[in-house]
Amino acid sequence: MHMQAYTVEQVAEMLSVGRDKVYFLLRTGQLKSIKIGKLRRITDRHLAEFVSSLESVDEA
Repeated sequence: MHMQAYTVEQVAEMLSVGRDKVYFLLRTGQLKSIKIGKLRRITDRHLAEFVSSLESVDEA
């Protein structure tokens, strides 16, 4: 199993939002992440769960 981990900046670019928005999503728990030492990383699984949660809100 291969897992990809992205920086906040990479995720911001993927979602076409600013870094501040990604940090807000992390702070409010809407987007999960892992910490490796002092580095914050968002895995592809975290990203998929976040996008899936947005889709289920749209369907409701």
